Parts: sequence; C-alpha cells; structure tokens
Amino acid sequence: MLCPTDWRDYELIDSGDGEKLERWGQYTVARPEPRVIWGKGDPVHWKKADAVFEGEQWKFRSRPPEEWIISYQDIKFQLRPTDFKHTGVFPEQAVNWDWLISSRLVGAKVLNLFAHTGGATMAAVLAGAQVTHVDASKPVMMWAGENYQLSNLPKNQVRWIQDDALKFVNREIRRGVKYDGIIMDPPRFGRGASGEIWKLEEHLPKLVRAAKEILSLTPRLFLINAYTADLSSVALGNLLSEVMGRDVECGELGLRESTPRGFVLPAGIFARWSD
Repeated sequence: MLCPTDWRDYELIDSGDGEKLERWGQYTVARPEPRVIWGKGDPVHWKKADAVFEGEQWKFRSRPPEEWIISYQDIKFQLRPTDFKHTGVFPEQAVNWDWLISSRLVGAKVLNLFAHTGGATMAAVLAGAQVTHVDASKPVMMWAGENYQLSNLPKNQVRWIQDDALKFVNREIRRGVKYDGIIMDPPRFGRGASGEIWKLEEHLPKLVRAAKEILSLTPRLFLINAYTADLSSVALGNLLSEVMGRDVECGELGLRESTPRGFVLPAGIFARWSD
C-alpha cells in the first residue's frame, strides 16, 4: 500500500459510513466513497463541510472559489465540482507522479492513455519526456490543457489527441510509431469518442498486449492504474509481467486520514515496470 506524503493543498480529513471528508486548498468537501465500511473518526468535522455530494448532486454551504486551484510540486490543477462527484484530481496518484518525475525520461516518447486532466502527462513532461496525451472526452481534454497552461510547462512537449485508446494504439501499430513509455489509467466502464463500450476486464488485456507492439526496443517504463474493486493488484501485475516478460511492481494506492487513528482509505491498484 503506497500513500502520498507530500500533499500541501490536499488532505483526507476523515472517512466513515460510506463517505470521505477532504480539504482541497482551503475548501472542504464531503462525498460518497463505497470502499468506506467503517465509522467516522470525528463526526464534528463533517458539519463544517463547504460542499456535500448527496442524492446525485452537490449541495453547497458556500460556493467553491472562482479560481479553485491547487498545486502538487510543480503541477497545478483547476478544480471543479462535477456531476460525477469528482473534482478533477485523484490525489492518491501523487505516488505515481513522483515515480514518473524521478524517472530518466529526457528525450523519451511517452504515451498517456485515458489521460484525464493531465496529472501523469505533466509529471512525465517534468521528467523531460515528449508526451502524447490521449482521452476520449473533449471537455476533459480541454480541462487538461487548462491545467497544463496553469503549470507553465513547455508548449511543444505534448501532443493532444481526442480518441478511443484502443483504436489509437491500433492505428499507431499500423503506422509503425514507437514509444519509450506507456501510461494508462483505464476506467472500469466507459464509452469512447464514437460511443465505443469499454469494459475493464474484457478490454484491458487487449489494450496492454496491443500497447506492447508500440514499445521501442529500449523501453523506459510501463504504468497501469485501475480503480476497480473486482481485480487484485496481483492480477494487474501478472498481466503486465506477462506482456513485458519481466518482474513488475504492483500494489494498492491509498490515502491516509489526518485523524489520530490514521486509517488508510484504499483508492486503487497499480502495476508498473521501469528499466
């Protein structure tokens, strides 16, 4: 279980009874979290939440700041309360951003699939990579572009592609394009740019095996992240190890409460390999 330790603008204040209470900057949010089957550590804090996601909608005690911006290291994010209870950042991913930033990626070509609002893209750029950022959602692509500009990163180091991940990879195979690194953060279920259905257990093995075909002869890294509770990190690790033919690191990502009890909230699984 890996938990980020260097956040300043994010805090998991408490969790319990199917919810989590978080601080994003100076703004506090309570929202559902199905993994939380234990009780709240300190119920008093919850009464002071600025926003609560309840009954499929946000209820505000006070509106979020107009410029709701947070930072992690040299990466900046513009936050928004979305209809899907998210704010635009998955804070446990800071563990993977740290891993990317510390990688030797100067001059490397990296493909980021299901790239969302760009955290991993920006981390890879900070490591010196040229990144192809792929996501099927136009609004999310635009959001990632905003974050990239906020972070004041070089304009010529990212190629932005709105496309279905598997279709894009298959086209790159036909074109003979190669990458030195692959990052993917697939959802459990989703739809592509043209309405394609994505089911993790069915399509992830196909995507990972296809992605192997576009790796260069001297690959630097391969990172897979997933949020499903139906797969073990060991299963993810086995898949990546099979494809790469080498041992990989796998495990869980979590967020530690700032309560005295310090419970850890499981937040996803990962498998990763580097040279």
